[in-house]
Amino acid sequence: MCGIFADLSAMTKFSAESEASDASHAKIGVTLLNGLFGCLGSLPLKVLYGISDFVSFMAGRVVGYRRKVIRQNLESAFPEKNIDELRRIEKNFYRFLADYFVETLRLGRMSEKEARRRMRFNGMDQIRKSLEDGRNVSLYLGHYCNWEWLSTIPIHLRDSGAATGQIYHPLENEASDRAFLKIRGHFGATSIRMADTLPTLLKWKKDGRPSITGYIADQVPLLNGVHLFVDFLNHDTPVFTGPERLSRMLHAEVYYCDIVRPKRGEYECTFRKIADDASGLPQFELTQRYFALLEESIRSKPEYWLWSHRRWKRTRENFYSYFGEEVADKMLSRL
Repeated sequence: MCGIFADLSAMTKFSAESEASDASHAKIGVTLLNGLFGCLGSLPLKVLYGISDFVSFMAGRVVGYRRKVIRQNLESAFPEKNIDELRRIEKNFYRFLADYFVETLRLGRMSEKEARRRMRFNGMDQIRKSLEDGRNVSLYLGHYCNWEWLSTIPIHLRDSGAATGQIYHPLENEASDRAFLKIRGHFGATSIRMADTLPTLLKWKKDGRPSITGYIADQVPLLNGVHLFVDFLNHDTPVFTGPERLSRMLHAEVYYCDIVRPKRGEYECTFRKIADDASGLPQFELTQRYFALLEESIRSKPEYWLWSHRRWKRTRENFYSYFGEEVADKMLSRL
């Protein structure tokens, strides 16, 4: 779950003169970042939100962080909205983006009591029952509200015997990557590199251990990973189908994480069942249902989605031009 941290981390590439030198630099970087994030995360959220207000002002009013991308995305996603409505969403997005960052730092220092109060779940009893019955569970979520706080799920499932995993794409900077992995693992969730997802899930299955795995499935796939286009926020959108393949393989029970933000510093997630058994749905149906639910969430409170990335930089025209009609059609016929 890389979120915005690829932008916020320094894109430093150490000299390759020696592996020992690289490891030394990385260790120093991790130590410094852990110290910095730990100090900031130890501050009360009330104080952190004061920092957030300043950061959002600088990002939105002074620097104009990714303003062009944000405006292009909003204008193309909501052609029915007037300029005042779009600017209001933009302003609120900058506020939320800064809140998301400080909230994530706080996550690394949050007590279990505070986590239970600030991140509430509806439907956890059903999730627990499925896991205790030996079922595997897949959770679909998007870059919407504070997705990082869903890593508090393990505190509700500690005596279930289940493995809890969250798929993530490593940050380019090793020090930043390791520092944020520490935050995400604060309550016991296992962070799984995208490339290691299949062997990890197969191992849990072989060991007879039920698992609950979270997939942030609204990222931009590479062209060679495209097997489906969906109608999403007024765009013909290429999407990941890997989570569907894995869920079908595991005969997983599948839920959409419907997250709302009642007020600053509090989130509530309702588990909305998409499928009793992913393998029982027609091919692509699971992915299509997920994107329909995600769009419903985004349209209700658009400022809470990650508008600062070029989500629609790859098009169907690019796809067909790159592979040719015959190969492209074949790729779109299978997961």
